[in-house]
Amino acid sequence: MTLWLAINGVLLLLAYLLGSLPTGYLAGRWLQGIDIREHGSGSTGATNVLRTLGKFPAIAVLLVDVLKGVLAIALVDLVYAFDPLHAIASWQPWMVTLAGLGAILGHSKSIWLNFKGGKSVATSLGILLAMSWQVGLLTMVVFGVGMAISRIVSLSSIAGAIALSGIMFLLGQPLAYELFAIAASLYAIWLHRSNIQRLLAGTEPKVGQKLSQPSEPSLES
Repeated sequence: MTLWLAINGVLLLLAYLLGSLPTGYLAGRWLQGIDIREHGSGSTGATNVLRTLGKFPAIAVLLVDVLKGVLAIALVDLVYAFDPLHAIASWQPWMVTLAGLGAILGHSKSIWLNFKGGKSVATSLGILLAMSWQVGLLTMVVFGVGMAISRIVSLSSIAGAIALSGIMFLLGQPLAYELFAIAASLYAIWLHRSNIQRLLAGTEPKVGQKLSQPSEPSLES
C-alpha cells in the first residue's frame, strides 16, 4: 500500500509538470524571440498565440496543450492497468480526477513561469477527452456553438465550462468525474474573470481582433 501511495504521488507530480509545460511561451521564444506574456492579453494560451504569432503557431500550441491533458490521464490509466488483482481499482476515478486537476493547475500556474500561465481550456479539453470522449465531444459542441454565434473565445469557453457539469451528470459519469467537472468549471470561470469584465464592458475582442484596451497581466495568469 505504501508503494501505491508513492506511485500515486509521482503520478500527480507528473500530471502537474505535464500541464506546466509552457507551450505558448516557448512558441513565442522560438518563433519570434519574444515573451508572449508581454503581448496581447498576457496569457500563454492558444488564443493569445493566435493574436500574437498567427494561425499555425496557435494550432500547434492548441494541439500540444490538448495532448498534455490526454497524457496526464493516460499515465494514470496505464499505471492502474498493472493492478491485476484490482486491489485498488476504486482509486482510479479519484486519481484520474486529481491528475486532471493537477494538469489544469500546472497549465495556469506553471512552475517554469513563476506560477503564471494560460487559462487551461485546451488542457481541460484533453483531460475530458481522456476521461470520457463523449463528455469531451459534447463540451466541444457547446464551445463550437458559442463560437459560431459570438466569435468570442472567452465567452464560448465559459459557456462550455458552465455546461460541463450538466453533461457529466446527464451521461452518468462517476461521482469523482462529476466533482472534477464542478471544480474545473469554477476554476475556469475564475481564470476568465478579466474576460468577463471586458464582456460586460463590451470590449472583449472577437477572433482576429486585437484587445481594445490594455490587459492586466495579473488577471490573465
